[in-house]
Amino acid sequence: MVRRTRFDDSDCPVARSVDAIGDWWSLLIVRDAFDGSRRFGEFQRSLGVAKNILSARLRTLVAGGVLETVPVPGGHHEYVLTPKGRDLFPVIVALRQWGEAHFFDPGEPHSELTDLRHGRPLRPLEVRAADGRLLTPGDTAVAKLDRADA
Repeated sequence: MVRRTRFDDSDCPVARSVDAIGDWWSLLIVRDAFDGSRRFGEFQRSLGVAKNILSARLRTLVAGGVLETVPVPGGHHEYVLTPKGRDLFPVIVALRQWGEAHFFDPGEPHSELTDLRHGRPLRPLEVRAADGRLLTPGDTAVAKLDRADA
């Protein structure tokens, strides 16, 4: 079996984040957890993923602190997002909005994330500077920090 390259000791936050999530199945599991799925069978029905793959991804997400297992009556357990997992909400929203903008034809139906209070779609996410300015990639730079600076 080919060993997966690990990035858990990389100095790049993007690489470490991707390493922690693992793969696209894991992001879809997190998406479903935000949508209310909690039980193995709910994830399996929604995703149509093989049980062995789902089991492995759930174990990885629990080990990484993204999900936790909570016992429920009957000797079963449910998967619940941890604070670390809930912090992925903007990532899921950004992926959703990117997908809506680039992978659907105009007028093509798709699911939509709405604000429960007003029932309206969310406005697009924006990246802003500390002073409130809207930023583009050209307005940013990666600053490498030495271990002594951290």
